[in-house]
Amino acid sequence: MTVLNVLSALFLLAGAGFCLAGTVGVLRFPDVYCRLHALTKVDNLGLGLVVVGLSLEAGSWATALKLFLVWFLVLISSAFTCQLIARAALRRGVGAWGGSRES
Repeated sequence: MTVLNVLSALFLLAGAGFCLAGTVGVLRFPDVYCRLHALTKVDNLGLGLVVVGLSLEAGSWATALKLFLVWFLVLISSAFTCQLIARAALRRGVGAWGGSRES
């Protein structure tokens, strides 16, 4: 096992951890705006770490470039999707979480 393999595995594990944290945030956060934040920020960072980990193991620059292109397209589509969902929620009168939670 080379240093490159270890780095790749670390990036992949970190990316998987961020994706898991984003998923937990979507399930646990109280309102649609907080869930959108968790979905877009954490999952995009998780996907970025996965792309870096896979790029380290890619056999060619072309493959690595394609992986980064996929990440870039996901970043753009995620931003647009988040904005559209937040706008639809605002138009329907969905309010933001008040900050107090009963336990």
